[in-house]
Amino acid sequence: MANDDEDYVYDEESGEWLPASELAAKQAAAGQVEVRDAVGNLLADGDQVTLIKDLEVKGAGQTLKQGTLIKSIRLTGDAQEIDCRYPGIKGLVLRAEFVRKR
Repeated sequence: MANDDEDYVYDEESGEWLPASELAAKQAAAGQVEVRDAVGNLLADGDQVTLIKDLEVKGAGQTLKQGTLIKSIRLTGDAQEIDCRYPGIKGLVLRAEFVRKR
């Protein structure tokens, strides 16, 4: 519920007066990109994923095998790219179509 002393702002989209905090939350949600794994699960920052196929990592001279666990992913704002950390590989970015949420 909104506080009585909270500022209200006009939302052009809906034509309603909304509490400022509610409008800010609505606008933030509209800017979010949904990132889904290979089987359709919604991914979020901090999720753990496993690879669904062997992937050759360009520039690292290394292949990540199917079933490799990637801990603590970060979303990039792109619907198909996730930022990952893996020992020995700096700046690893994987496509969501090659991972499954754990």
